[in-house]
Amino acid sequence: MTKEELDQLAINTIRTLSIDAVQQAKSGHPGTPMALAPLVYTLWNRVMRFDPKDPIWPDRDRFVLSNGHASMLLWSVLHLTGTQAVNAEYERLGKPSVTLDDIRHFRQLESKAPGHPEYHWVSGVETTTGPLGQGIATSVGMAIARKWLASRYNRPGFDMFDYDIYAVCGDGCLMEGIGSEAASLAGHLELDDLCWIYDNNHITIEGKTSITFTEDVAARFAAYHWNVLHVGDANDLKSIEDALAAFRQTKGKPTLIVLDSHIGYGSPHKIDTAAAHGEPLGDDEVKLTKRAYGWPEDAKFLVPDGVMQHFDAGIGARGAEARARWEALLADYRKQFPELASEIDQMQRRELPAGWDRNLPTFKADPKGIAGRDASGEVLNVLAQNIPWFLGGSADLAPSNKTALKFAGAGDFEPGSPGGRNLHFGIREHAMAAIVNGLSLSKLRAFGSTFFIFSDYARPAIRLSALMELPTILVFTHDAMGDGEDGPTHQPVEQLLSLRAIPGLVVLRPGDANEVVEAYRYVLQLRHQPAVIALSRQPLPTFDRSKYASAAGVARGAYVMADAADGPPEIILIATGSEVALIVEAHEALVSRGIRSRVVSMPSWDIFEHQPQSYRQEVLPPAVKARIAVEQGSELAWERYVGADGRVIGMKTFGASAPLKELQRKFGFEPEKVVAMAMELLGRK
Repeated sequence: MTKEELDQLAINTIRTLSIDAVQQAKSGHPGTPMALAPLVYTLWNRVMRFDPKDPIWPDRDRFVLSNGHASMLLWSVLHLTGTQAVNAEYERLGKPSVTLDDIRHFRQLESKAPGHPEYHWVSGVETTTGPLGQGIATSVGMAIARKWLASRYNRPGFDMFDYDIYAVCGDGCLMEGIGSEAASLAGHLELDDLCWIYDNNHITIEGKTSITFTEDVAARFAAYHWNVLHVGDANDLKSIEDALAAFRQTKGKPTLIVLDSHIGYGSPHKIDTAAAHGEPLGDDEVKLTKRAYGWPEDAKFLVPDGVMQHFDAGIGARGAEARARWEALLADYRKQFPELASEIDQMQRRELPAGWDRNLPTFKADPKGIAGRDASGEVLNVLAQNIPWFLGGSADLAPSNKTALKFAGAGDFEPGSPGGRNLHFGIREHAMAAIVNGLSLSKLRAFGSTFFIFSDYARPAIRLSALMELPTILVFTHDAMGDGEDGPTHQPVEQLLSLRAIPGLVVLRPGDANEVVEAYRYVLQLRHQPAVIALSRQPLPTFDRSKYASAAGVARGAYVMADAADGPPEIILIATGSEVALIVEAHEALVSRGIRSRVVSMPSWDIFEHQPQSYRQEVLPPAVKARIAVEQGSELAWERYVGADGRVIGMKTFGASAPLKELQRKFGFEPEKVVAMAMELLGRK
């Protein structure tokens, strides 16, 4: 068999595995794998530096399948390359990441070939994709990370981080707004380690793209300052390889390769139709298609002799050699730069350096206090000096979010300064959160920031960070009605509840400056959970911790801040964020009236729910039915803590445009309102 014949055999194996898996599952997207098999074959077996025996080797090239509905492309190539499985503790398990049996059970429970690529589930998947545009936006974060890592760790003769990032995308990824945001920023930052390959097949679910998408994609990306290349035939392996080589030679610009393809290639009746996109071909069409490929018509899940050996001689040998060279380089690097090598080791394991939380501020009691965002700014600047790979920024709001890193040497990440620790995302919240995911997937500790109300724009990527179990950090300020005059468009009401509803996401709303410190102390130790910190715009009183309980209680999610001195509580007041000061004031008034009141600060529902039942009942004794929760957000779900007999002071409507004190009066966020409600609950006058 000639080399060309072996190439084609491998390509058709990818195609037929994809066809058979979708047909057996009676669900899936066969057309794109049929069209793009030559691209994926060329990229993996001829170009990428990736060692299937060690799919988490730090200097590997990254592959992102942004059009994740074509997941059978990835499952096929991971199986055929013999990519090995790795667990959450970064241990190589000595077994395949994706078996042929997994492919036979495509889209079935427990199969390592799910409907869309899932990072936390299958080794060899660099990021979870499926929601269109998220993959390409995440790849921009990976490209930023590679630039930053090279700037910090590479030395003459030691290119420790020199990999490329390849992302395959379709029309949907380019139509979604997040794709435009990400492409714009990537062009500005001159990310020449980034290559997107655009599957230009002219078909979407509803039919021809001409019904909605007639723009000049190449011209758009040229305007974004990208290098734009065109390959007119997705079956032309040499042209694909030449375009990928041109990408690697291009400096100062990311590259877009426009690849003209035929969805459902090889299918006599479904090629170039929407029918090839999201449904099985059907038994008869499968046979006709296999006949067109010169494939045994009745064979299912066939991997012919020689195909896996061909991949092993290609990407297997090339990847193993590249990894061996890198590991030898790392051994020498350890001798010359032991501290930097130690940083690389810690970062790859998502560990923190010794003394990472030294010098965190302790804020003195102050009735005037400090805004949550200002306390956060102080903490971020300490953490970034203690953790060299901690970096981030805001969506054009650093002066207001207080996220700017201002210590000597912090710098800005820009084309001429890729080692800067301050990222400027521009007004691109959608892409910002996905880029933070890409940074985290590259093992950096990264944060993004904007106003809390605009978490709605970032929410899809936040959800994916929870799915991927990434320790990302989103810092949201202006958490309630503190920016009163801006009105309801800028006053979050339902955002806290909606983020609390995301499984695996830790949401914290600290009540004073010292709770802000403890929130960061908790969050930085997370290895497999993302976190959101919601902070006030306005100053909040800093509590006297010699009088009230230590803010270290934040690590339990909720804690008893204050109790009456003469017996068990008659009533429990619960609050988060800025409303903690309000219930403390109400508590003092109740105690002065002889009411045994308890104050519970509850910065995080999620953390509290993961505490032992004994602790939860200690904080909220079941026998105490009189409870009031106060929060400048939706009242929904607070009944889990106040019970059927309790009350909630929260928001049932949107806010309004007015000074803060007027808004607090209008919506009932005043100590007097809490006291009156408490007296009513207790049947006292």
